[in-house]
Amino acid sequence: MPLALHAQAIPDAVATGPEETSFERLAQRAEDLAARDDASLFAISRLRAELVVWRDRFLAESEVNAGRLATVDAQLAALGPVPEGGEDAPAVATRRAALENQRRELMAPRLLAQEAFARANGLIGEFDAQSLQRQTDQLTVRGPSPLNPTHLGAAVAAVWALIEVIGVEIGAGFGVKLLSGQLWQALPRVLVLLIVGIGLMGAGLRLVTRWRARLAERPTRWRPLTLFLLSLIQIVVPLIGLLALTEALVSLDIFGLRGGDVVDAIPVAGAFVIFGWWLSRHVFPMGAKSGYLGYDDQTRASGRRYSSAIAWVLAVVTLVGSGLRTMELSEGAEAAFEWPFLVLLGLLFWRLGRVIATKPQERADGAVSAGRTRGFIGRFCTVVAVAAPVIAAFGYTAAGIALLIPSILSVALIAVLFLLQRIVHDLTRTPENEDDFRGIYALIPVFVSFVLYLLSLPVFALIWGARVDDLTELWARFREGFALGDTRISPTDFLAFAAVFAVGYLLTRFIQSTLRKSVLPRTRLDLGGQNAIVAGFGYVGIILAAIVAITSAGIDLSNLAIVAGALSVGIGFGLQNIVSNFVSGIILLIERPVSEGDWIEVGGQMGYVRAISVRSTRIETFDRTDVIIPNADLVSGQVTNWTRGNLVGRVIVPVGVAYGTDVDKVTEILRGIAEAHPLVVMSPPPTILFQGFGADSLDFEIRAILRDVNYVLVTKSEMNHAIAKEFAAAGIEIPFAQRDIWLRNPEVLKETPAK
Repeated sequence: MPLALHAQAIPDAVATGPEETSFERLAQRAEDLAARDDASLFAISRLRAELVVWRDRFLAESEVNAGRLATVDAQLAALGPVPEGGEDAPAVATRRAALENQRRELMAPRLLAQEAFARANGLIGEFDAQSLQRQTDQLTVRGPSPLNPTHLGAAVAAVWALIEVIGVEIGAGFGVKLLSGQLWQALPRVLVLLIVGIGLMGAGLRLVTRWRARLAERPTRWRPLTLFLLSLIQIVVPLIGLLALTEALVSLDIFGLRGGDVVDAIPVAGAFVIFGWWLSRHVFPMGAKSGYLGYDDQTRASGRRYSSAIAWVLAVVTLVGSGLRTMELSEGAEAAFEWPFLVLLGLLFWRLGRVIATKPQERADGAVSAGRTRGFIGRFCTVVAVAAPVIAAFGYTAAGIALLIPSILSVALIAVLFLLQRIVHDLTRTPENEDDFRGIYALIPVFVSFVLYLLSLPVFALIWGARVDDLTELWARFREGFALGDTRISPTDFLAFAAVFAVGYLLTRFIQSTLRKSVLPRTRLDLGGQNAIVAGFGYVGIILAAIVAITSAGIDLSNLAIVAGALSVGIGFGLQNIVSNFVSGIILLIERPVSEGDWIEVGGQMGYVRAISVRSTRIETFDRTDVIIPNADLVSGQVTNWTRGNLVGRVIVPVGVAYGTDVDKVTEILRGIAEAHPLVVMSPPPTILFQGFGADSLDFEIRAILRDVNYVLVTKSEMNHAIAKEFAAAGIEIPFAQRDIWLRNPEVLKETPAK
């Protein structure tokens, strides 16, 4: 029975049982081990794994009795606070005391679990600190220099001794198995495994390669994904063949201790070669196609050559290193053995970096970008390739290896990520007849790339020395979440919040769409009222969805009250304009002095209202530019709404005639022009006003009411055309400004005789 459940079963006693005793003994052992400086990493890792199990259990039990506690808290809240200056009624006081005692009993197992969780978590942190410190010491401690001839001779002798020992072991094992007859018994199985292994590594690989080449010539939509999956089969098939060959050698049972270690390392060494071959032919493909990176033929050939060479060197180091692992090598001999391989890998990695940094060849379609990523990776390779052997030469062999090997693996992982990203890009390339889905397709590569980069982070961490325990610890911390008051928020709470809010948001949008398309058009509301109802429902629905999501996630909103109160002053000053615009937007949606489609004039800007949000209003001017007006300006400022309620409006057309013109005839012509226009209403009839005697003309005005004020400029232009035509036919002059110049002393303008 778990600790918390045991406490619930016996609420009137402190929980003590075999599980608590087991954890106490484990914790005491862990504390004793953490206090020692000579504890082995193996013992630390074993105790740490047991502590992780207990910590997860205590984390789950720290939230036990949540339902009962909520009920008891609700009961206490229903009783209300204790009266000031007085006492509760006896029955109420008795009930309050019983509920408070019950609450303490329900909280006891949670508090015990939280204390045990803190103890286990602290011990795990101590073990992790010790492991990290030891890793750091291994990298920073200087050892013997591998350039010492004495150490180099010892390394060569150790390798030669390994070869001799393996030869002796094989000879002895073969003789024993042959004399006992066991060799002939195992021979059929060995032959079958050898045939299967050689067939898969030879004919099987060639068959898959030809199959992939045939599919590459078929232009189908899923070709990039199909080719990539077939390329993965190109890895799996030879790996299975390699495992079959290894099993055949193991079945012979003729290898001793060191020979067996070398045989066991064959799959890992072969995986380096196979993966290097596969990756080099994807990044630097063979044939006429330049591939995604667009290198020329010579560059691609060099890239394949150096990549495969690096893979073979890693395979040889793996095989020889596995054999030397059980031999007693001095620290200097081990460094002298590793340094030549480190130099060789550095040289190959430097050449590979130069190849990666090569600019791509020009292409007619311009699909290949030079980019800066390949240049950065190339420079990184060259720097690491030089630095690692130099560091190892000064005695920091572990640091040099820890720098070069992870760098090589990291570049390989980056290449794999690049290939996966390009495959997704090819799959989501939008056909010409799918313009409606272009936006969705454009987001898929971005999302997939983000997921790939996120998933690659743990792999990068493992490559650069992180332990699996470190990653599991980070995941445990992530699942643990963080405390907000008395509430602990975990990632599952965020997922619950996101799921509930997404459902509420989609439901709100669905109801808005139904109101806009099916319900509101059947009512007598105008377009502005319909938009206001739809927008208001959207805001209310989103707020309710957020509240329900927060409650479903188990987040107590009362814990945010203190934070909200502390931030209210800062929000009041810092976000004053935003809050003002928000409130003004709500007023606009409720009162609707301005609606979508209205022709308004505000702040020197004139245009049609296209959208009203809670912060601003967007109007489209007559020159088709969008102007964003803060809602506060619409509520507190002066706004002219030309089309509010109806489209009726007035047009004023001024015109001047020369002095001496018959004013009655002018009035008659202007009235006929106004009454003849189709947009002018006859009730009230148009008015012709004789405004006065101007400096250059007799000034008249046509004032008429139009059915649609949106056409006021067009109407004014048409009336001006008609006025010019009718006045010309009637011989009426439209004067222009004229001025007479009088010279006070004209004699000064007389021509002066030439000298």
